[in-house]
Amino acid sequence: MPKPPETSPIALPILYSFRRCPYAIRARLAIVQAGVAVQLREVVLRDKPEVLRDASPKATVPVLVLPDGQVLEESFDILQWALSDYEQGTWRPAEPSGLRELIAHNDGEFKRNLDGYKYPDRHLEKSREEYRAAGELWLAELDHRLMLSPYLAGAHPGAADIAVFPFVRQFVNTDAEWFATTGYRALSAWLTAWLASPLFISVMNKYVPWQPGDEPMVFPSP
Repeated sequence: MPKPPETSPIALPILYSFRRCPYAIRARLAIVQAGVAVQLREVVLRDKPEVLRDASPKATVPVLVLPDGQVLEESFDILQWALSDYEQGTWRPAEPSGLRELIAHNDGEFKRNLDGYKYPDRHLEKSREEYRAAGELWLAELDHRLMLSPYLAGAHPGAADIAVFPFVRQFVNTDAEWFATTGYRALSAWLTAWLASPLFISVMNKYVPWQPGDEPMVFPSP
């Protein structure tokens, strides 16, 4: 992971984030992997700051506000922005072919099943078990991919892994005992490796929620 350049905190992009949100984890992983620096503003989802609402009316995290005023409201856009200096290889956002389709399925059908599985009281169209069974189809697909190569894009880690990993983590954590019975050995090994990786550990520090007037919090820490 490259070291972020020395830059005045005032000139840095501002990242609104929430520690446990898988979309925000994706964005933070990309930022640290790329070696770029941002101002981190941890938010409380039930009490979102007005400046976040002003920047992005939908006020969902992550949101990245660039110094020129441009606002990136989607985690995949932040991932692309952070990793844009990679000219080739698995970390380049445009590679491998099929990355957009992979993320579209993960963020679409799988995320809907994840939400129904994790929060069944909010999603009454199906039972918790039905949501889990539907989500498991994606786990099986990922396990098959990982039986063929150690990472989703091949022999080396890349953008596909950090884009998908936070969501698999959340699905598995919903009922770890159940996941242990599934026999997805390749997926389990991949998940375990990412959970123990310095990259993941570095983005999961706890921060005090940001308040107007706080000193800028540089992320990752210099």
